[in-house]
Amino acid sequence: MFILANFIIALGRVLGLVLDVYMWVIVIRALISWVNPDPFNPIVRLLAKLTDPVLGPIRRIIPLGNIGIDPSPMIVILAIIFAKNFLITSLVEFGYRLKTY
Repeated sequence: MFILANFIIALGRVLGLVLDVYMWVIVIRALISWVNPDPFNPIVRLLAKLTDPVLGPIRRIIPLGNIGIDPSPMIVILAIIFAKNFLITSLVEFGYRLKTY
């Protein structure tokens, strides 16, 4: 049973790390968008490929109008923080509880 518990704990920690990295990718993309980047730059294209599948549906759901501010990165960051604090923490605690049985 301890092998399953260790696997669940490791899975939770790895997923938490992946969410941390993805959150920073979104932050970097939002910061770069303020300086009018070159759309043909490979780094800008990579950031767009990584974030557009998540940000795109939120942009379609929330009408932006002409306010000039895109709230979709903040919504995704809040969702990541929620996932880390609720789902990942629950997964790791479940793994530790399996170790006690």
